[in-house]
Amino acid sequence: MKKTSELRLMVWGATAAFSTYACMYAFRKGITAATFEGMVFWGIDYKIWLITLQVLGYALSKLIGIKVVSEMKPAQRAFFILSFIGISELALLGFALVPAPYNIPFLFLNGLPLGMVYGTVLGFLEGRRQTDALVAGLTASFIFASGFVKTIGKMLLNEGVSEFWMPFVTGLLFAVPLVLAIGALAKLPAPTLEDQAERTERAPMNAIERSKFIQTFSVGLILLICSYVLLSAFRDFRDNFAPEILRAAGVDNPLIFTQTETTVSVFILILMGTLRWVKDNWRAFYFINGLLIVGGITVGVSTWLFQQGMLSAGVWFTLTGVGLYLAYVPCNGLYFERLVASFKYVSTVGFVVTLADWWGYLGSVLVLLYKNFGQPNISFLDFFIYGGYILAVFYVILVVISFGYFKRKYEEKVLEIN
Repeated sequence: MKKTSELRLMVWGATAAFSTYACMYAFRKGITAATFEGMVFWGIDYKIWLITLQVLGYALSKLIGIKVVSEMKPAQRAFFILSFIGISELALLGFALVPAPYNIPFLFLNGLPLGMVYGTVLGFLEGRRQTDALVAGLTASFIFASGFVKTIGKMLLNEGVSEFWMPFVTGLLFAVPLVLAIGALAKLPAPTLEDQAERTERAPMNAIERSKFIQTFSVGLILLICSYVLLSAFRDFRDNFAPEILRAAGVDNPLIFTQTETTVSVFILILMGTLRWVKDNWRAFYFINGLLIVGGITVGVSTWLFQQGMLSAGVWFTLTGVGLYLAYVPCNGLYFERLVASFKYVSTVGFVVTLADWWGYLGSVLVLLYKNFGQPNISFLDFFIYGGYILAVFYVILVVISFGYFKRKYEEKVLEIN
């Protein structure tokens, strides 16, 4: 009976989290399906203006979220998620109504509240024995939804919806499913005493507690966040400019986005879900670091094979997604979930994930600016290929050094206890 109850909670929570965040993507990523061919303002491609402003708003949202998400009480989460996404949809309406280029700032307003959604949803899931499976469902959503939303956006464009109205209409299509998903998420019971014993108690963190957490793990966190900046920038570039990258590689099929990202999301979902059977938190943390390293290497090797003509564009793009998300997904919850549990540190994972995301998306903005002003003549495809090689080398080095730090710190903790 107990196992049945736990399985029901796991399926319910994973489905609700998956659906909530997948729906949120419809309010953020619809714009990436449009190309705005030939539109240039002040010497800069119009879509680059839009993506840069949206990512800048999203990054600023993460900075604000360091305080808001970490201090948020459980009873407030559902209301905040609805409010964040509602404001973003109003910004898309403004983007549709106001003529270009004066509608560009509306993409900043669209991204501004959305960066706090992930950490808020994560708050429903962390600190449970089933957290690995629940977070696997949540993280699979942004892999699948990224491609699915692009496909919906492309279909709306093919049906005659203008590029300016398409993002708003895409969001509108997901409004009712979003409300239902958030309602289901809000029905999750609080973590039990058994959960707290195995995964450590989770609690809101004020400014002093946040500062103490950072000081306790300073070196490891700095190295890990530096690696995450590389990962986030690469992932965001792939996500935002997938149509341009694939078209340059000879692929122009709207269904390719759903096909590639569905394959990746199913693989990652199954792999991350298996972590729930690893009871020892340090052993799970050890395994997760191995996945990060394998992910970085996969991106580099698949890119080299593509350049050698040994992989088709579709297979290569899928493999870069597998490697990318093999590293990216654990850092969006499971890495810090097992870190906190290993050191039995009373805190909230939403805080440290949002902190890492703030630096990650700031890095993404810098990459966009560098692409436009530093390397304007390099195609999106070539820029993505170079980025894959850079990620494969420097990301792996940073992860290895970061893990070495946490390993030494954990061994010191064990010695103190004994």
